[in-house]
Amino acid sequence: MTDTLTTNADQAGDDQQGVRPLHQGGGANQLRVRAYNERLVLSLVRRNAGLSKADIARISGLSAQTVSVIMRALEKDGLLKRGIPVRGKVGKPKVPMALDPDGVYSFGLKIGRRSAELILMDFVGTVRASLKEAYKYPTPNSIRAFVRDSVGKITSELTSNQQSRIAGIGIAAPYELWNWVEEVGAPVQDMNAWREVDLIDTIGSIVPFPVFQQNDATAACGAELVFGGGPNYSDFAYFFIGSFIGGGVVLNQALYAGRTGNAGAFGSMPVSSRSGHPSQLIDQASIFVLEEMLAREGRDPGMLWRDPNYWNDLGKTLDIWISHTARSLAIAITSVCSVIDFEAVIVDGGFPSDVCARIVSATRAAMTELDLQGIARPHVEQGQVGSAARAIGAASLPLFSRYLLDQSVLFKQMQ
Repeated sequence: MTDTLTTNADQAGDDQQGVRPLHQGGGANQLRVRAYNERLVLSLVRRNAGLSKADIARISGLSAQTVSVIMRALEKDGLLKRGIPVRGKVGKPKVPMALDPDGVYSFGLKIGRRSAELILMDFVGTVRASLKEAYKYPTPNSIRAFVRDSVGKITSELTSNQQSRIAGIGIAAPYELWNWVEEVGAPVQDMNAWREVDLIDTIGSIVPFPVFQQNDATAACGAELVFGGGPNYSDFAYFFIGSFIGGGVVLNQALYAGRTGNAGAFGSMPVSSRSGHPSQLIDQASIFVLEEMLAREGRDPGMLWRDPNYWNDLGKTLDIWISHTARSLAIAITSVCSVIDFEAVIVDGGFPSDVCARIVSATRAAMTELDLQGIARPHVEQGQVGSAARAIGAASLPLFSRYLLDQSVLFKQMQ
């Protein structure tokens, strides 16, 4: 999701690094793309719920009259709501303002190599509905059917007014889904079908609202930046352990997508294998490694994807995987921090929170065994968004494109 969307309302979504623009052929809801000053006000309120009109005028540099006009319009459109007036010692009571959760909704679609998830999220980031589907590998037709059926099921339970407030659907998917076929265990011809698929057009042809796209790990990083522990740090590296491990980079409180939108492709980082031979992080610290371990023991690895929040009864196998994952992560983190002096490294993934906590703890311990001379040790923290981070990041794409501002611009406004 991200907080890196353009601040020019007339070009919303067109110039973002790493984010595909909205599908122009899709329909549009009744709420228009907001003008810059309106987006500034909404963004300030989002970051600081409880601001009054006077607070917003002071922080934004806009005149009190301009702020008053804007906020009346935003209230009328159902995007802002008033809190209980707070009386001070002198003057008029301050009326705190907040985003109205029901003001805007958006869909977020996560396409993974083992499962898909579709969520409906409200204006303040609360997930209102979620549907999931596990599979051995994704195909374009199966994803189309999942989206069509899931969007239909969720929207059928909304009122007509709620449906009119859907801003769009964001897609979080790995770039080049057809890669790493052997690791996934999928037929080459089936995965090669993705080479000819444009997800923006494919999904845009079956939904009546704008469509956006972002790399899945980058979207998860954006979710952590906005809804998780990201605001606590100016700069951080982010690792998300899914079927394959990936990541994201945040600099100066802004998601850095890179020249091709693939910054933070940590899975390709060189590490060493258990035998000490050169390898990539993706082959050492990904869930597919745990899959292979379970399969060799004659156990069904499908349970990892059917419910990513319930991994009980994995016993010693999970312990071994966590230990090896942590060792590889520690090496990767050291390498990343030798390039950029990150204040923190945040780790999350498609697994239960307690598993993530164990990985973070083991990674911290593994880093104490490495030579960090010349490198400032970063804080290694657990992500706060969890296994749904990719879908939540995806759902945020329409919101930031149409109603909110670029995080870096907003951050500067707050100084």
